[in-house]
Amino acid sequence: VKPMTPRCSVPKAVPVGKSASLHCHENEGFPKSTYSWYRNSEPLSPDAKSGTKPHNSSYTLNPATGTLVFHAVHKGDTGRYSCIATNDAGFAKCEEQEMEV
Repeated sequence: VKPMTPRCSVPKAVPVGKSASLHCHENEGFPKSTYSWYRNSEPLSPDAKSGTKPHNSSYTLNPATGTLVFHAVHKGDTGRYSCIATNDAGFAKCEEQEMEV
């Protein structure tokens, strides 16, 4: 079963240096969906250290739960975030949401 449009929750504004949690979830898809996050349409690597663009952001992305946690945000983390739920039957994307730091 193809995933439904996931519900994404993105904080609107986060003070520099604070942690931020972004959540993405849908429960219609079978098999269970895996989740990937995008900032300004660029994929966020599941491992912050192996990203193609080096940036000093520290975050943890859990593809199984759809949770993206920034340990200490900085100005460079400002942007439009969206999430895609994917399984064998297809994928679905939530609306982009702005997070300001």
